[in-house]
Amino acid sequence: RRVHGKYAGRKAIVIKSYDDGTSERQYGHALVAGIDRYPGKVTKRLTKKKVAKRCKVKPFIKLMNYNHMIVTRYSADISFNTKVVNKEIFKDPAQKNKAKVSVRQLLEMRYKEGKNKWFFHKLRF
Repeated sequence: RRVHGKYAGRKAIVIKSYDDGTSERQYGHALVAGIDRYPGKVTKRLTKKKVAKRCKVKPFIKLMNYNHMIVTRYSADISFNTKVVNKEIFKDPAQKNKAKVSVRQLLEMRYKEGKNKWFFHKLRF
């Protein structure tokens, strides 16, 4: 899915959807995890240190209104730990940081495996 607003054009994966809304948000929304800063380009000439730095990903976790998302035909088989990444993390900044770290590790691992390559490239628009 692509998103609008601060994370416009960023790719994200829906972790949990709330179609009927909740008491705080009375509209359809979803908990999404996506990429804020994509990995850089890696070439043969780069040193191992530079390659390691360019393979880093900066994630974001957000509750997002369905109207601010664009559905794509792509799907990714990335499963996040719902005990760590859930709706409760927004109440405590320490928990949110812990969740971001787990999402970052998962996305970087997937990037290094070479799976879902389309997900780790910037959208050009």
